Amino acid sequence: MRFHALVEVRLRPGIADPQGATIERALPALGFDGIEGVRVGKAIRFDVDAPDEAAARAEIDDLCRRLLANPVIEDADVSVSPASITTGGRTG
Repeated sequence: MRFHALVEVRLRPGIADPQGATIERALPALGFDGIEGVRVGKAIRFDVDAPDEAAARAEIDDLCRRLLANPVIEDADVSVSPASITTGGRTG
C-alpha cells in the first residue's frame, strides 16, 4: 500500500534561528506589522510503500532520525495518509 508522507522539521525551542530572525526584522519594512516569533523550518513530502500505516510511520520515523532531521537541534513532525486521499493538491 502506498502512503503520502509529510515531514516538517523545525529547530527546537531555544536553538537560535538566524533565518527566522532575519525574516522577522524585514517584515516591518515591507508593511507587515504585528508578526512575532518567526521560525524557519523545512517540509519534505514523499510517498512510501508499506504494508500498513504503522509500518509506514515507523520507517519514516527511522528516516527522520537517520537523515532528515538532526535530533540534537531539530524536531520532526510526521503526517502519513493513504495515497488514495487528496493532500496538498495531489491525489494518489
